[in-house]
Amino acid sequence: MEELYSLYYETSGVCTDTRNIEKDCLFICLKGANFNGNTFALNALKSGAKYVIVDEPLTVENERIFLVDDSLKFLQNLANYHRKQFNIPVIGITGSNGKTTTKELVTSVLKKKWNTLATVGNLNNHIGVPLTLLKISKEHEIAVIEMGANKPFDIEELCSIAEPTHGIITNIGKAHLEGFKDFEGVLKTKTELYHSIDKKKGTIVYNADDQVLTSHLPHSVSTCTYGTNMAQIEGVLIDLIPFVEFSWSYESYHSPKLTTHLVGKYNFYNFLAAISFGILFDVPFAAINEAIEGYIPDNNRSQIKKTANNTLILDCYNANPTSMASALESFALINHSNKMLIMGDMRELGEESDEEHQKIIQLIEQLNLKGITVGSVFKKLKSSAILQQFSECEEAIEFLKTHQITSSLVLLKGSRGIGLERLEFVL
Repeated sequence: MEELYSLYYETSGVCTDTRNIEKDCLFICLKGANFNGNTFALNALKSGAKYVIVDEPLTVENERIFLVDDSLKFLQNLANYHRKQFNIPVIGITGSNGKTTTKELVTSVLKKKWNTLATVGNLNNHIGVPLTLLKISKEHEIAVIEMGANKPFDIEELCSIAEPTHGIITNIGKAHLEGFKDFEGVLKTKTELYHSIDKKKGTIVYNADDQVLTSHLPHSVSTCTYGTNMAQIEGVLIDLIPFVEFSWSYESYHSPKLTTHLVGKYNFYNFLAAISFGILFDVPFAAINEAIEGYIPDNNRSQIKKTANNTLILDCYNANPTSMASALESFALINHSNKMLIMGDMRELGEESDEEHQKIIQLIEQLNLKGITVGSVFKKLKSSAILQQFSECEEAIEFLKTHQITSSLVLLKGSRGIGLERLEFVL
């Protein structure tokens, strides 16, 4: 097998999609629900691949095509083999909410001192993690790897590939219940990161304010804590206007007030997590602050956009009961005379979907908020706090064209599949 791994070092990198093929790459033929990469093996060679890995025999023999038992396993084993060639810190980041934002913040801080490789976007699954690891080069000093999960043992699998030396679980909430069945399933899978790092005698960064995380730490593991009280890195939330303003302290150092480009109390903790990794890896305090204040989000994650009529908080990349509740509670804290919610259905909740959506409706009522819902699940539920209900975005768009919202702070929060970002042009 090592002979096959050596092929990688003769190439320009790994590709798995002929639409994005690079000259002299190693093309690995993967299978999906709707495609079979083996059928593209010869096309990959014609498009510039140097070698091709297949897991089905081809009718045509070629000395540059190599047959393995399982192409996906080959990719994962190759990534693990490559990762072991580098004695650098590898940071694993997972959590029910906030892992991508935390990954971006941690990377922004670490890049102030270290050559840092990080997961691009949210390529955080059993394919994305190996592809990220294979980008590690001798110039890199730290790797930051985001790890996602939607069923039991996903994190264990990703840890066996990435072998993280440091890690953080941003939080553990009700996400992907369709795959996990219940909260206990989420908890068991996410904490697989803790157990992996414990075996490596690594370091866990955790939120000391979060009792779930605190109570599931391995007993002997090295830790770095952040929070609002009795933590190594302590933060003070100063304001939400709507951007997070806060300060932090570590030992004898006390930061000035930092004004950020992110909204929501939940991001206050993501900032503290990033600061913690900065402290762990000796990034100067002033550089940490510069990274925190300079970070600007994209991809509809806690983005602020001003239109001709309103100010929008775009947080519609993903949603689950925990992140939805956090977004609503933070929105309620913002001081604005005219606030409006546009809430989209939360996907992948399985049998608990109706119940969890009802809880969100009740929370909206408790917080004295009002708004519009989009999606078939929310549409079944009734509340005086819900002014209009639509099954799809197209219906909401047509309504908002003739019933304009003006002079408002509007929170758009929902699962990616609902597509609430399409409402931006009528707001």
